[in-house]
Amino acid sequence: MKHTKNRKTSISKIEKDKLYDLKEASQLIKEITFTKFDASVDMDIRLGVDPKKANQMVRGITTLPHGTGKTLKVLVLCNPEVVDAALEAGADFAGLDEYLEKIKGGWTDIDVIITSPEVMPKLGRYGKVLGPRGLMPNPKAGTVTNDIPKAVQEVKSGKIDFKVDKYGIIHTPIARASFEADQISENCAELIRVVNKLRPTSSKGTYFRGITISTTMSPGIDIDLKSVPGL
Repeated sequence: MKHTKNRKTSISKIEKDKLYDLKEASQLIKEITFTKFDASVDMDIRLGVDPKKANQMVRGITTLPHGTGKTLKVLVLCNPEVVDAALEAGADFAGLDEYLEKIKGGWTDIDVIITSPEVMPKLGRYGKVLGPRGLMPNPKAGTVTNDIPKAVQEVKSGKIDFKVDKYGIIHTPIARASFEADQISENCAELIRVVNKLRPTSSKGTYFRGITISTTMSPGIDIDLKSVPGL
């Protein structure tokens, strides 16, 4: 594979097999990103769990101190009496039957759907449309709730939902390359702390097998867990 000049520059700045201090890595990630757009900063956390076992599934939510830098389109599926409160809280769309019809027709130009428990049964028939796109509301993710305005505000302020995949890896965006290095490191540290608290009691041996941050088109930087505050 032939690397571009910028790719070669990025690779040359990363020492092979080195574990970087979190703050150092957060500054370096900005220096090795050359995209013309504001690239996403992603974190990959490889865990020592077996996701095939229900008692070792790791899933959670957290609100990052500085948000993700991404403006999410939020749809609230609710009864008429809740529409105004949802819109005032920051929802981009709010309603029920008219949006269910749009979804039935294939409309999915949204990032998050929030609804209430009494409306949830109506969404069952749309699972084939919403499920593969990760849009189906879920109580564990905080998107099925009786306090819809609060849920909307949390999503808009940077709340993320994450879970381990079948390979035992959590992959999620945590910032943008335009963020200050301190903002990136603080967002990283918050996610790692939350994942640490979610360690299953049935998980034995090393829990954190590896932590890497990268941007949309950059190489990854391995993080030294010892440099994470609070662990």
